[in-house]
Amino acid sequence: MIGWLQGERIEHWSQGGRQGLVIACAGVGYEVQLASRYLQPLSAGTTCTVWIHQVQRDDGSSLFGFPDRRERDLFRVLISVNGVGPQAGLALLESCSAAELIEAIIDGDLRRLTQAQGVGKRTAERLAVELRDRLSSWSAERESDRSDLSLVDRSDLKSLPIEPDPLQDLQLTLSTLGYEDLEIRRAMRAVATGEEVPAADDGDGWLRASLRWLNRPSA
Repeated sequence: MIGWLQGERIEHWSQGGRQGLVIACAGVGYEVQLASRYLQPLSAGTTCTVWIHQVQRDDGSSLFGFPDRRERDLFRVLISVNGVGPQAGLALLESCSAAELIEAIIDGDLRRLTQAQGVGKRTAERLAVELRDRLSSWSAERESDRSDLSLVDRSDLKSLPIEPDPLQDLQLTLSTLGYEDLEIRRAMRAVATGEEVPAADDGDGWLRASLRWLNRPSA
């Protein structure tokens, strides 16, 4: 099974209400379906990295792509619910950010959930009932990770060994990819205290290192 791809972005494709990218890896072009909100950040350069969920059927294989492992894993949780297929799962992640979607499921916000294309009231109710407890642990883990940084005090950024312009670009890129402010700051701080710290003017190096930390395997 394919779980991750890194390669050259060949083209953007669209068919009906579906769209995505063709990504060339080792001479093979993989057609990956994506939510439209993922397309802009992934289309920013000639190369891109996506986490993959592969669906195998008798008539072929379909690849669904995500900018980070957490959203891919959330997609897998969504489609584990009876009646929620890959297209509905992608529509849910299209309608709002991962954090907002988790909150809507935990709170039983049916109005928010039914805003996703193809998700009716019964499906929304099933999502809330079946996933509320399971996703509560995700929410608790997220809050725990935030506890050592303040929403107001941003002085930690001043001590990072990175120049102002690359720092601003790094924050903007990670924010566009769907990461929240405190997640981004934790990642940058982890990179700054790691074994191999990128040069102060190496924005791409900081971005790669930050994404590796953000997408690190769970303990």
